[in-house]
Amino acid sequence: MKKKNSIMRSIAAAPHIFWAVLFIVLPLIIVVYYAFTDESGAFALENIASLPKYAPIFGLSIELSVIATAICLLIGYPLAYVISKAKPEHQKILVMLLMLPMWTNLLIRTYSIMAILDNGGIVSTLFFDKSLRLIGTKGIVIFGMVYDFLPYMVLPIYTCISKIDKRMWEAAADLGCNTFMTLWKVILPLSRSGIISGVTMVLVPSISTFYISQKLGGGTFELIGDTIERQFISGTLNTGAAISFVMMLLILLSLTVMNKFADPDDGGIIV
Repeated sequence: MKKKNSIMRSIAAAPHIFWAVLFIVLPLIIVVYYAFTDESGAFALENIASLPKYAPIFGLSIELSVIATAICLLIGYPLAYVISKAKPEHQKILVMLLMLPMWTNLLIRTYSIMAILDNGGIVSTLFFDKSLRLIGTKGIVIFGMVYDFLPYMVLPIYTCISKIDKRMWEAAADLGCNTFMTLWKVILPLSRSGIISGVTMVLVPSISTFYISQKLGGGTFELIGDTIERQFISGTLNTGAAISFVMMLLILLSLTVMNKFADPDDGGIIV
């Protein structure tokens, strides 16, 4: 019986394994191959050796993504807390409203921000200053990241807070904690895994984003995602793969570090 169940589980898992190998493992192998070979296919380290010149771009990408992640956390945690404290029927409505923009394609959302903030757009018209320049600044790129990735911060934190036993709230109140102290001493530590998951889900796409920085950055600066795209478009696949390989290592490193602080029994990330 156990052998039969094992065979059935293997059969059920086969499509998922095939999908993972085809669209995750195989592309990673291809990236590693191109990163350590030259145009002739011979083993080479020149691509890796050329990466230090892209250090400022790496630094800027990390800087903007960390700022965007911090803003998402500052906005997302209180929002998740408010949603979790609402009545059950209201929670469904609030979560739906939070997810509603995600039903629209990222490209359309980004172009909408451009239409609102561009020179001569809605914002500059309201301020009666059509020369007001917003597109092409780092602040607007961060705003675009926050706008696009905020739900990824709110949802795991909301899920984690909603799972906290209500008796914890009551015990904290019985011991003399006000709302703020209960949030700081009880809810915040118990929702740590949700915070870690939210930070991961925002930080990773923020570092590697390229479309948001292209459109909202106005070409005034370049992030690492833009650099990778430019390398592949120009045909320098090996250099682009080398940069992608370093990005893979940075993302895996960040996931590993965050996994050390996550609670697997509480919905934390697992690497």
